[in-house]
Amino acid sequence: MIESLYIAWQYVIFNKVKTAVLVACVTLIASLPLALQLLLAESERQLLSRAVTTPLVAGARGSALDLVMNSLYFDDEIPELISMQASQQVMESGLADPIPLYIRFRARGFPVVGTTLDYFDFHGLGVGKGRMMAMLGECVIGASVAEHLGLGPGDSLVTSPENLFDLAGVYPLKMKVVGVLEPAHAPDDLGVFVDLKTAWVVQGLGHGHEDLARTRDTSVILKRTDQNVVANAKLIQFTEITEANIDSFHFHGDLPSYPVTALIAVPHDAKSGTLLRGRYLEDREHQIVQPKAVVDGLLENIFRIKSVLDAVIMIVGLATVLAIVLVFSLSLRLRKGEINTIFKLGGSRLTIARLLGAEIAIIGIASALLCVGMLLVANHYSSELVRVLFVS
Repeated sequence: MIESLYIAWQYVIFNKVKTAVLVACVTLIASLPLALQLLLAESERQLLSRAVTTPLVAGARGSALDLVMNSLYFDDEIPELISMQASQQVMESGLADPIPLYIRFRARGFPVVGTTLDYFDFHGLGVGKGRMMAMLGECVIGASVAEHLGLGPGDSLVTSPENLFDLAGVYPLKMKVVGVLEPAHAPDDLGVFVDLKTAWVVQGLGHGHEDLARTRDTSVILKRTDQNVVANAKLIQFTEITEANIDSFHFHGDLPSYPVTALIAVPHDAKSGTLLRGRYLEDREHQIVQPKAVVDGLLENIFRIKSVLDAVIMIVGLATVLAIVLVFSLSLRLRKGEINTIFKLGGSRLTIARLLGAEIAIIGIASALLCVGMLLVANHYSSELVRVLFVS
C-alpha cells in the first residue's frame, strides 16, 4: 500500500493543475454548507441574545422589523418618528421605565445613538477609557469605532450630513470624544453615543449663535439699539460646542414634542409588561413589540432561505461529483498506455484499483485539511462576519 501511495503522490505532484482543480471543487462543496451553518448559528445567537435581553420596544405604527432592527442593531432603515411625549406616557403609567432612543444620524459611517445614561446601565456598558458624556456636544464611542477610526478621549468626531444638498442649513456637528466603552461584543461596539439634546442639535433643533454684542462683523447686524441687537440670516451657527459658547445654545419649541425613533420599555415585572402591551392595542399612532418575537420571525425567514441554499448546494454538489467522476473516467482513458505498461510489468487489476484509490485518498485528505482550515477561520471570525453580513 505504501508503494501505491508513493506512486500516486508522484502522479499528483506531476499533474498539479488537475489536482488543484479537483481539490478546490471538493473543498468548496464540502465547506460551504458547514460554513453557512456556522454563520447562521452565530447570527441566531447574536440576534436572540440582544432581543431576549430587551423586553419591549415602543415606536410608531409601521414595520415592527424596522423598529427592532434600528433600535437594537442600529440598522440604516429609520422607522417613523415619535415624540418624547410617548416616553412621558410610559413613565406616567407606572408599569415600566422608558429609555428613549434617537438613532438617525451617522458619523464617518457609524451610527450616532442619542439616548440617556439609563441605556448604559440597562445594557451593562462600562467606560474603558476616559469618562461618560456629561455636557452638550460630548460623545462616547464603542470599542470597534475607536479601533477602526483610531480615536480616543480628547479627539473629535464630526457627524455626516443626511444628504449632500441640505437646504435646511444644518451644519455637521464636531463632537468631542470623552470616553471609549469597554468591548461588549454587541452592536454597541459600533455606536457613537450622545445625549438626546446633542442628537437634536445635530438635526438643527438646537443651535447657538455668536454674541452679537461682541461681534466685529457688522454685516450680520440688521438693527442695533441700546436695548437689543437684531441679526440677519448671515448669522453663523456654531458647528462645535465648547465651554466658551455652550451658554449660547438653545432649543426652540416644547421639548416633549421633540422626536425620537423608539423607546425601550423596561417593565417592573411580567404582569406590568402584559398590561403595558394591552394599552397599545387600540393606539393608532404607536405600537409596542417584543423584540424576541420579531427576531424569531426574521430567523424563520433566514432558515427558509437556508433550505433553498442547501438544495442549490446539493444540486451543485451532485453536478460536481459527476464532473469529478467524468474527469477520472477520461483520465483512465488518457492513461491507457500507463495501465497497459503496469499490466505488462505484472500488475493486476487490484494494483490499478489501489493506485486510483490512493490518488482519490490523497485528494480527499488534502480537501479535508483545507475544509477544516476554512471552517476554523470562519468560526474564529464568525462574530465579525455576522455583523458585516447580517447585522451591520
